[in-house]
Amino acid sequence: MASLNKVMLIGHLGKDPEIISFDNGTKKMSVTLATSERYRDRNGEWAEQTDWHNLVAWGNLALDIAEKRRNYVKGDFMYVEGRLKTRQYVDSQNVNRYVTEVVVDKMMNIGTKRVQNNPEQQNTSYNSYQQSAVGSQQMGNYQQPAVGSQPAMSYQPTESYQQPSYNNPPLPEMPNQEYDDDLPF
Repeated sequence: MASLNKVMLIGHLGKDPEIISFDNGTKKMSVTLATSERYRDRNGEWAEQTDWHNLVAWGNLALDIAEKRRNYVKGDFMYVEGRLKTRQYVDSQNVNRYVTEVVVDKMMNIGTKRVQNNPEQQNTSYNSYQQSAVGSQQMGNYQQPAVGSQPAMSYQPTESYQQPSYNNPPLPEMPNQEYDDDLPF
C-alpha cells in the first residue's frame, strides 16, 4: 500500500528567512511559520492557539530567496506546501535531540503587511512583470500593436446572435392524499 507525506499550511512568517550556503554551492533556507486557530473555550470566550512550524527549503526555492527574486519578510501571510521530515542530532551536552521540519516544495505570498503600510509597494511583482514585458515586446520581425490601435483584422459577425430564452417549467404537484397519521409510510 502506498503512503502519503503532504503538508499544507497557511500562516504568518515569524522571522525573515535565513540563508545558509554550503561549500558545494548548495543553499538552505530556514524560517518559522505561525498558524493560529480560534475557538470558544468552556466559558464561551474566544481563545486563540498558535502553533509554530520550522520550514526548510533547498535548491531553486532557497536560491530564489537568497538572490531576492522572492522577497519574503517577517509577518508575510504565506501558503506553504511540503512534507514532514524528522531528523536527529546530538547537542553539545551529548543528548540526542529530534527536530521535525516541513521540507518546502511550494511557497507563495498571499498577503503582506508591507502593502498595507506602504501603498507604493502594491503589485510590485506585477509591475516588475509589466516592465519586463515592455522591454520584450519586439521579438524578431513581430512587433506588438500599440495599446488602443486597431488590429489588422477584425471579426464582424454575419448574423446577430439571439440568446435563447429558457422558460422554467412548472414544478410537479404533490398528490393530495390524506393519511391517518403524520407518517407517509
